[in-house]
Amino acid sequence: MHGFHGRLLHVDLSDGRASWADLPERRLRAFLGGIGLGTSLLYEHAPPGVEPLSPANPLIFTSAPLVGTNLTTTAKFAVVTKSPLTGFIGDSLSSSHFALELKRTGLDAVVITGRAPSPVYLSIADGHVEARDAEHLKGKSPAETEAAIRSAERSRGFRVAAIGRAGESCVRFATISNDGRHAGRGGAGAVMGSKNLKAIALHGEREVSVAHSSEVEGIARALRQRSLGSLTDKYRSIGTVANLAVFNRLGTLPTRNFQRATFDEADPLSGEALTESHFSRRHGCASCTIRCERLFRSNGGDEQRMEYETVFALGPLCGMSDPDAVLAAARLCDHYGMDTISTGGTLAWAMECGERGLLPDTQQLGLGFGRSEGIVAAIPLIAAREGIGALLAEGSKRAALQLGKGSSYWAMHVKGLELPGYDPRSLKTMALGLAVSPRGACHNRSGAYEADFSGAVDRLRADAGRGALVAASEDFSAVLDSLIVCKFLRKCFADFYDEAAELLTAVTGWRVSGGELRRIGERINITKRLFNQREGWRPQDDWLPPRLLTEARVEAKRSLLALDAALVKDGSLLAAEERAALDAGRARLEGAMAADSRDEINAAAEALEELSKPFAERRMDRGIREALSGLSVKELETRVGE
Repeated sequence: MHGFHGRLLHVDLSDGRASWADLPERRLRAFLGGIGLGTSLLYEHAPPGVEPLSPANPLIFTSAPLVGTNLTTTAKFAVVTKSPLTGFIGDSLSSSHFALELKRTGLDAVVITGRAPSPVYLSIADGHVEARDAEHLKGKSPAETEAAIRSAERSRGFRVAAIGRAGESCVRFATISNDGRHAGRGGAGAVMGSKNLKAIALHGEREVSVAHSSEVEGIARALRQRSLGSLTDKYRSIGTVANLAVFNRLGTLPTRNFQRATFDEADPLSGEALTESHFSRRHGCASCTIRCERLFRSNGGDEQRMEYETVFALGPLCGMSDPDAVLAAARLCDHYGMDTISTGGTLAWAMECGERGLLPDTQQLGLGFGRSEGIVAAIPLIAAREGIGALLAEGSKRAALQLGKGSSYWAMHVKGLELPGYDPRSLKTMALGLAVSPRGACHNRSGAYEADFSGAVDRLRADAGRGALVAASEDFSAVLDSLIVCKFLRKCFADFYDEAAELLTAVTGWRVSGGELRRIGERINITKRLFNQREGWRPQDDWLPPRLLTEARVEAKRSLLALDAALVKDGSLLAAEERAALDAGRARLEGAMAADSRDEINAAAEALEELSKPFAERRMDRGIREALSGLSVKELETRVGE
C-alpha cells in the first residue's frame, strides 16, 4: 500500500496492553487520513453516550497519505475524541516533526483508551510499546516534558506530544502540545489528562512509499514555487497577526466580549506594530516553505509565538491593548497547555459578569476588561482549578450554567466552543458556518468567511444561498484536513479537487477523480453529524449566542457623532448635492435606530459609509489624517435603539 501503512495501534492504558490491527484499504479510500480517518474511528470505537473524561472515551491520533512526502505544508496530524467542552466530536490538527515521526512508526492511527493507575507516558518505537512512569513529570510544561523525555530516551530522534498542568487538571479546553505547536480546540488535553497520560513519545524508521515518485516530485516542485508567490504573501511577510488591523477596519474584530466590533486601542496590537516593536524571528513547521510562524519578544526578553486568534482572544476580546501583557498571557497559556481562544472567551465572560456584579471574585483578583494583572493571575488558577479557576476551567457555557443569573446571555460559544475572532454580525456566511459546525464555533472546519470577504456576496445581509456556500466550504475543509494539506496553501491550487486528485493518485496509485474527493468531503461531514446526533445533538444546538441575534452590529450614535464632527470641520469640501445626500443618509440611519430595526440599521449604515468615501478621500488629500477613523460609519455593535 502506498501513502498509507494500513496499520492501527490500540493501547488500553488500564492494563497496558497493546494490539495492532489492519486498516482496510476501503476504509482509507473512503475517509483518507487525518480528520476523516479519525472521525470514522471515533464513530467505531466510542461507546454511544460515553462520558468524555471517562476511560472508555478514545483518544485518537491519525496520520494522512501526504505526510512524509516532499509536499510542502503536509507535516500535520490529527487528534480526534469526544470533546469534554462540547460533548460532541472534538477534532484538532497540529503540525511539525511529531507528525513526521508518527508516519515513520509505520502506523496510520493510534487509538488510546483506559486510564493508567498512575501518571505515565507512552513510548512507541520500532514496534515496541511501553507505558513508562511519569510521576516525575507532573506539573511540568509541555516543553519541559518534551525535553525531559527526549533526554531519558537518549535519542534526539524521539518526538513528543505532551500536556501541561491544565491537561492534568482536566481543564475542559486543555491542549496537547508538540514542537511548540498545539492541538488546541475542544479539550483533547483534558481527555489525555483524564487517562493519566502525560505524553506520547514516538520514534520510527519506516520510509514513506509513494506509487509514482517522479510525478509526486514534479507536483511538489510546482507547489513549492506557488507557495512562495503572491497568494501566500500575507502569511510570509507578517503572519496571521496581519488580520487584526484589517478586521478592525472592517468592523469585525470582537471586542470586550463581543460588546463591540472594533477596538479603539488596537494599533499597538496590529501585526505591523508588533513586528516593528517586538519581532524576534520567523519560523515554520517541518516541511513548510511558507513559514507563517512569528515569534515576538517581550520587553522582559521572553520569546513567544503569536497568531491572530491568540492576539484577538487575549487582547481586544478582553479589552487589552498592552502587547507585553498579551504576550505574557499567551506565554502562560502555552506553559500550562490551554487553548488561547477558549481561555480568552471564558475570561471575557467572567469580566462581564464582574462588571455586572455577578462574580465578586473577579474584583478581588483584579480581573476586568483592560486589566492585565487580572488575566495574568487568573490563568494559573484555571490551570490548577483553584479558586475562581475551578469555575472558569469548565469553559464559558458550563460556567454560565453554574453561575446562572442570566449570564448565559453573554457566554459567547456555539455548542460550548468559544467563538473565534470574527464578528458574525458583519459576516453573514460566516455566521451560518459558525452556527452549524459539528465541533462548535470554528473558523477552521469551515472557511465560510472567504465568501464574505470576497465581495461575491453581501456580507451584511443573509440570503438562502448561504447554506450551499457553507456546505461546500465544510466539505472542502474536510478534504484538506484529511489529505492533510495546510489551509494556507489552499489558494495555490487553480482547481483544487482535480489537482488534489492527481496528487493523491500519484501518491497512492489509486485512480482518484475530483468528484470522488468531493464525495469524500461530504462523507466525512455526514459522519461527524451522525456521531453528534448519536451523542445527543438537537437542531437548537446549531445556533448562535443570543447577544449576536439581539444586539445590533453598528454603534450608530457614535458613528453619527464622528460624521457630524467631520462635517463641521471640513464640510466645505463637499458640493451641495453631496452634502444633501449625506444628510439624507444620516436621516435614514437615525430613522432605523428609532424603529429598532436591526437589518435597516445595518443597511443604512453601509449606505452612509459608501456616501462618505469621497468625503474621506478629500479630507485625506488635505492632510487631515487624525480624524480619519471617524469618516466612515464603523461597524461597531450596540443594542438596537440605544
